[in-house]
Amino acid sequence: MSNVIALEEVGMAFGTNRVLDGVSIGIEGGSVVALIGANGAGKSTLIKILSGVYPDHTGTVTIDGERVSIGSPQVARSLGIETVHQRIADGIVPGLTVAENLVLEELAQGSSGRYFTVGKILPRARAATILLDLQWSDRVLRQDVFSLGIADQQLLLLARALSHQPRLLILDEPTSALSAVEAERLFEVIGRLKGAGVAVLFVSHRLGEIETVADRLVVLRDGRIRAQQPRPFEWNAALHAMLGEQAEARQTGVAERRGTDVRLRLDDARLLPSSPAVSFEFRAGEVAAIVGLLGAGKSELVRGIFGARRIGGKMELDGQRYQPGSPAAAIARHVYLAPEDRTAEAVIPGWSIARNVSLPFLSSVSSHGVLRPRAEALLGRKVISELAVVAQGESFSVDALSGGNQQRVVIGRWLVADPKVLLLDEPFTGVDIGARRAIGARLRAIAAEGAAVVLTTSDVDEALEVADWIAVLVEGALRHAAYVSETNRSQIITWMSEIN
Repeated sequence: MSNVIALEEVGMAFGTNRVLDGVSIGIEGGSVVALIGANGAGKSTLIKILSGVYPDHTGTVTIDGERVSIGSPQVARSLGIETVHQRIADGIVPGLTVAENLVLEELAQGSSGRYFTVGKILPRARAATILLDLQWSDRVLRQDVFSLGIADQQLLLLARALSHQPRLLILDEPTSALSAVEAERLFEVIGRLKGAGVAVLFVSHRLGEIETVADRLVVLRDGRIRAQQPRPFEWNAALHAMLGEQAEARQTGVAERRGTDVRLRLDDARLLPSSPAVSFEFRAGEVAAIVGLLGAGKSELVRGIFGARRIGGKMELDGQRYQPGSPAAAIARHVYLAPEDRTAEAVIPGWSIARNVSLPFLSSVSSHGVLRPRAEALLGRKVISELAVVAQGESFSVDALSGGNQQRVVIGRWLVADPKVLLLDEPFTGVDIGARRAIGARLRAIAAEGAAVVLTTSDVDEALEVADWIAVLVEGALRHAAYVSETNRSQIITWMSEIN
């Protein structure tokens, strides 16, 4: 079958930062092409080009052999391209009902008329739910969309995309919020779409899912296609292509340390709904790296330890029961988390460096509920000094900092607060090698002072640069763990490529 869509030498740059470079790929009707790549590989940019978000790219896009210009999401939809983005909130409109969200484009284009009622659009909304066998009653369809759980919101977006009968369906991490049963239902739908001649671009880090649905595998790294494979997939080779054969400008010579005292013990936690129970011991004086692809359960682990989600099991901190019901309870025990999404979860735009740093510790910089500016400024200056933040001073707005310097502020706020356990979720995302090394050196220094440092990453080289001990998660299961002197890069990648 011929290509429904083809890209030839497609490139995209933001200023001097080239995020896609000479990408050529074709997707045949009735086939599923899986796209994998580490954070920053260019996957999201490629999706946005096909979705009409980034029309100012180089190279050409053809549909059925005819060159097209995808100038907007509306143009993409008119060409038969439907995209279900990873960020569910981007596709849901709060305040509207479930039914209205199911037929959102129809409402936006005014095809339902100037005046409409929920009752008027219910038949079309019901028709959309049939495609995924969503047995939602009229009562559910009339509710505010935010009454749905995250999984049902994801299914709503899928149903809405399918209702437009796409010729190319782009699925960006479509099962990230779904249970195993719901994911199986999606895979059945994908099978039916293949039979109907629909082309599917399936973006996922879950290798088992790719093994289930994909006909071809495309590996993207640093904005370029590094490998393409038909079935059967060679996962070891694919992950080598995805992560790089060798670290660029890799730092070497980190002296492994082995702690003796267990600072945090975690027994029988369940990171994902269908994954087995896992147990960990994190020791004072060590940097532990939890390595895995997106969806492996890394974020769930550190957020569970921080009290931001429930993972079950039992935890002990310095031999004492530790079951934080909230992040505030974790902070009170000197357990801190630097989250992956610093923009959404770690900094407040418009605030100064000092104010962002002091936010979790307002009681220490205030008296009787009144903020003490000098104490707050002192904390800000301490972070700037210890993390080598490039800024004009502690009153400098955090918005004006580079990504790497913002990350130094996010991590530095916890380092000045005597952490017992410091959790960092993908701490090197979006930072350059200079910032990465500075942050890594500071993490090792804080561990040497007695903290247990636990970081997550999908980049094996990042883990090897900074960690004493490495554990590999695959789909919520603890696959292997070893001190860095007892393993190597190839072995870790092999562990990561072992699918269930």
